[in-house]
Amino acid sequence: MDEHRRIFLATASRLSALSAAALSSASGNVLAQNRVAARESGNAYPFSLGVASGSPLPDAVIIWTRILHDPLNAAAMPAIAFSVRWEMAEDDNFRRIVAKGTASAAPELAHSVHVDVTGLQPDRWYWYRFMLGDAISPAGRTRTAPTAGSMPKQLKLAVASCQHWEFGTYAAHRHITAAAPDLVAFLGDYIYEWGPYQLQHPQSAVRSSESFTLADYRARYAQYKSDRDLQAAHHAAPWIVTWDDHEVANDYADDRDERLNPRFIERRAAAYQAFYEHMPLRALPANFAHMRIYQRYDWGRLARFHVLDDRQYRAHLACEPAQRGGSTSVLLRACPALRDKSRTMLGKEQEQWLAQGLSSSQARWNILAQQTLMAQNSQLPIIKEGDGRFWTDGWDGYPAARQHLMDTLHTSRASNPLVLSGDVHSFFASELTRNPARPRSASNPVVANEFCGTSITSPSRPQTRTEQYLRMNPAIKYGRSDKRGYMLLTITPTDTTAHFMALADVHNTASPITRAASFVIKPVSGLTIAHKLSS
Repeated sequence: MDEHRRIFLATASRLSALSAAALSSASGNVLAQNRVAARESGNAYPFSLGVASGSPLPDAVIIWTRILHDPLNAAAMPAIAFSVRWEMAEDDNFRRIVAKGTASAAPELAHSVHVDVTGLQPDRWYWYRFMLGDAISPAGRTRTAPTAGSMPKQLKLAVASCQHWEFGTYAAHRHITAAAPDLVAFLGDYIYEWGPYQLQHPQSAVRSSESFTLADYRARYAQYKSDRDLQAAHHAAPWIVTWDDHEVANDYADDRDERLNPRFIERRAAAYQAFYEHMPLRALPANFAHMRIYQRYDWGRLARFHVLDDRQYRAHLACEPAQRGGSTSVLLRACPALRDKSRTMLGKEQEQWLAQGLSSSQARWNILAQQTLMAQNSQLPIIKEGDGRFWTDGWDGYPAARQHLMDTLHTSRASNPLVLSGDVHSFFASELTRNPARPRSASNPVVANEFCGTSITSPSRPQTRTEQYLRMNPAIKYGRSDKRGYMLLTITPTDTTAHFMALADVHNTASPITRAASFVIKPVSGLTIAHKLSS
């Protein structure tokens, strides 16, 4: 879709806000400052990227916006701070205001605004908006989490990942909005650091418009967040978020990128800052070079979300891809480093944090929201131990770390572990056994189930290849790689139902969506999970 038309459609419906009657300001100084902002911006609409909310607690939620008049020209913003007014209400007409105030949109943080609205009632919906001068933002809908001791009847959760701008429309977000979830979990690759492939000849393609600086990443987020369907999904419910690699650089691991750039940590800091500037996150990091993103959210006693970061602390990729022509797939027998028990995916501190959160959890469901497929997925048949070809950028590249996590799930006795994954642009439903490299048995029980969602837009392999993977990897019970979409889960005290929602045509903004498959997980005693698969 033409980029300018896509952005025009996103903002045209909101330009009428400019003609709204001026709202009373908190003080004469605020009003004067907003007049300066209006003159500097030529009276352009300042909320072109919409609003968002997230990080919900029983008594608080973060609300977000970014003051930006032209998503295609972020550098044109004046280097002054704007004083932005905000309101939180119990109704969508804003007749029952429960909180309001002002916040500074400073150029040092790309004129982004993060407000931690506290003192709210648990387990209820609210509406919020921002004002600058005469302009009023779209109204967002958000909600608080239930109280710690309560057992909610259900939680409707949408799960999404991987939304490369150049490979389709964000029609899946339109359907997420229509589903009216209580919560959205985004599992990484919110942006891609590079633009479309530029073909040099049929067998070679290079990336273009790659982001390296803070200004580059800010511009990429502005482009993505200008989309009206993505904005609508943010307006519909609070989000919890984590990142994967493309918010920074393809297949990076800790302080190393695929270019082996000795100054990569500077690029990573810029990317992490841009991530913070565009997400409804609660804490302002003291140092963007080392920004903690793993976090925990409780939904009463129904669910505990352990939101993980498997990028910032992981060991470098095994058998360095730069030494093998850039390939991240290796034969197990040709890469002894894969068996190195010291190699970590989460880092020691995060592993300890996760173990504590699992062992202390009183939740019916313990949900690990993380980046990439956890089930073993060999690309070649495994006849005997030591066989197999594995992708080293995912959990298959860190088998000892995965084994440690399975052991933690087993010994913690956390109730009903459920892993949510993204990254691989495919739907997968899998069983995770105590030893993922071996088949399920009485001595090797299932310790968790995994639902991996396909991408919002990013392309994947042919379905025929995925069907080969299914035959070679018995832990994976279902796989679909030829469809884009999202996952919709309904979590109750008695079961969790997951629907794999697949678009008919990712290139059509009006594409219908259907259920590609549905799954039900029922808790049973002990550490195994009985489940029924249907498609």
